[in-house]
Amino acid sequence: MFTPSGDFYELLQRYQAQTGARIPLLSPIDAPASAPNAALEVHGTTVIALKFKGGVLNVGDRRATAANAVMYDRADKIIPLDDHTLIAIAGAYGRAMEVVRYLRHSFKYYARSQLQPMSLDGKLQEVSRALAANLPNALGGIGLFIPILSVYDPDQDRGRIFFYDVSGARFETPEYGAAGSGSERIRGVFDYITKTKGPFSERPMEETLREAILLLDIAADLDAATGGIDKILPTARYATRDGVFEVPESTIREIVQSIRSGGNA
Repeated sequence: MFTPSGDFYELLQRYQAQTGARIPLLSPIDAPASAPNAALEVHGTTVIALKFKGGVLNVGDRRATAANAVMYDRADKIIPLDDHTLIAIAGAYGRAMEVVRYLRHSFKYYARSQLQPMSLDGKLQEVSRALAANLPNALGGIGLFIPILSVYDPDQDRGRIFFYDVSGARFETPEYGAAGSGSERIRGVFDYITKTKGPFSERPMEETLREAILLLDIAADLDAATGGIDKILPTARYATRDGVFEVPESTIREIVQSIRSGGNA
C-alpha cells in the first residue's frame, strides 16, 4: 500500500515503473544523435530579478527565438509557482514549461499530503532535482534552460533570489539576478547602480521596477534575442508578504513612455 510521502518526484517514478508510461521530466528528449534540429529549439531571454524594500521583483521580455528567427513575441517567462514564489526562465522554453508544471504539482502535492506548505529549502531542492534530471539533455545540446527562483521568505521578512547552474547547484545572490543571452550584456550595470544609488533592497518597488525595465531595454539594444519594451510590453511580477502580484500593463506603459521621453520619474 502506497503511503503519501510528499515526494512528488518519487510518485512519478513509481507511476512510470508500474505503467511504463513516458514521463517527460524523467525521460531524455528524443532527438537524433546529430541533433540537426537543435538550432530550431525555441529559446527565451532575458529575465531579471531585483529585490526591493519588502519583496522581490521579476521582469522579463516576451521574445522567444529559434536560431535567428523570432518564433513568438508574447512568451511569458515570469511564472508564479505558489503564493510566495516566482520562477523566471531563460533558455529552452518547452522544457522549462514542463519543469514549471512539475514544480507547481510538486508544491501542491506536498501541501495536500503533508497538510503544510513545503519549506523554502524543500522548494529549492525540488528545482535542483528537476535541473539534475534534465542534465543529460543539456549536455546533449537540447533542453538547456537556466531558472531564477525568487521568493518572499516570511521567516526573514524579505525577498530572496536564487540562481542555478545546469547541474542543479544553487546560489543565493544578495541584490539581483539575471539570466539569458541579454543578461551577459548588462551584468556590470547592476553593480554600477548599486554602487551609485544604493542597494535595490532598500528602495521602493516603483523605483526598482523602473530600473529593471531600463536594464531590459539596454539588453534588447545589445542582444538580438531579447525583445524590446516598446512593441510588446515586458512581463513584471513581484512577491511580498501579501502574495504574488502582476504589475498592470498601464504602469509598465507609463514607465516605458517616461524612459523614451527622457524622464527621471
